[in-house]
Amino acid sequence: MHMPAGKFTNGLIIANVLIYLVIWIFGWEQQALLRGGMFPVRLSGEVPELAAYGWLVPAWLTPLSAAFLHSGLLHLGFNMLMLLFCGRFVEQALGSQLMAVLYVAGAYAAAIAQFAVEPASMIPMVGASGAISAILGAYALLFARNRVDAVGPIPGHVVRIVWLTLAWIAIQLMIGVATSGNLQGIAIFAHIGGFVAGLLLTRPLLEWRFRGA
Repeated sequence: MHMPAGKFTNGLIIANVLIYLVIWIFGWEQQALLRGGMFPVRLSGEVPELAAYGWLVPAWLTPLSAAFLHSGLLHLGFNMLMLLFCGRFVEQALGSQLMAVLYVAGAYAAAIAQFAVEPASMIPMVGASGAISAILGAYALLFARNRVDAVGPIPGHVVRIVWLTLAWIAIQLMIGVATSGNLQGIAIFAHIGGFVAGLLLTRPLLEWRFRGA
């Protein structure tokens, strides 16, 4: 399959890699985590324990800032590979601007989903997985071609989406185990939230792009 060009996708990958390198070179990992990570509890109000560190990214912006922070090279590499292989095709279908809308919406949907499940959590969420999950959801709807049989009353296209969702979650679990040796801190519900956002927004975004065509 020919890999289409994707300026926005390439720009996201370059930005993520450069931010990771700068943080790593200067040893700012802890500072970046505290100041730019998405702490679910911050979405409920001020947190004295964090306020002691001084300047923080505003809470309403942390779903986006956290999407550009990664906990390690494997974490970064896997997310960027997923973005590279799915993002360019989705960008070709939606265009750069609507792809950006989907990516940002995925980041916020991921944060909201994680907050809904753990509103008092002090564990920071970092990584582009939530935003990329939205891209994966769009890719699943736009480009999945293999026939999938229905399961009872469940249509085949719904079964495909469920399998893709489960596969994405399973891969994230394996990455978490490989990098930390346990499942603590893996924002599973964030990944689900991002994926669902992709499923819900793809058709409206396509209709918006080609309205009047």
